[in-house]
Amino acid sequence: MTRLVDGPLGWVAGGLAAVGLLRWFQRLGEEPERQRRDQIVRDLPVVVDLLVACLRAGRAVDDALDAVADAWPGPVSAFLRTASAQLALGGEPHAVWHHWGADPALAPLARAFARASRSGASVTTTLEHAATELRQVRRWSGQARARSVGVRTAAPLGLCFMPAFILIGVVPTVIGTFSAAVL
Repeated sequence: MTRLVDGPLGWVAGGLAAVGLLRWFQRLGEEPERQRRDQIVRDLPVVVDLLVACLRAGRAVDDALDAVADAWPGPVSAFLRTASAQLALGGEPHAVWHHWGADPALAPLARAFARASRSGASVTTTLEHAATELRQVRRWSGQARARSVGVRTAAPLGLCFMPAFILIGVVPTVIGTFSAAVL
């Protein structure tokens, strides 16, 4: 045991252990953020549909954001409340949407609002197109994940079947070849 932690081998082992622990701690910190982002991506098409319904009913944008934040709990509601408060206090819409665009999960919604406010187009039409686009992107990513399952399972299946192939196919052939050569 002393040889493992003593000398150059110990320095290498300690360095590898430190790097491994550092990566493990980094992953622990990234997991909640990844889960939050995944939840936002899952919820966003429905949230956009609710926003469209509120806006079609005649609510102002900040009121619609508040109503949807009340109706849809989750990580999206915090952003909706913040944007609603900024707009209600007279915040510049471009600044509010630009702030939202910094979050990659909320960027499609921010782009839709910014596009509508910049061009003067109907917010509801722009949001409907954004919801359709979000659903399409989610469908494509799901199909891509489904297609990649075969590739990701090839190595584990190969590792499971390789010993059986060697024991059943290769070893008897080699034994037969050597036993025939010896006789």
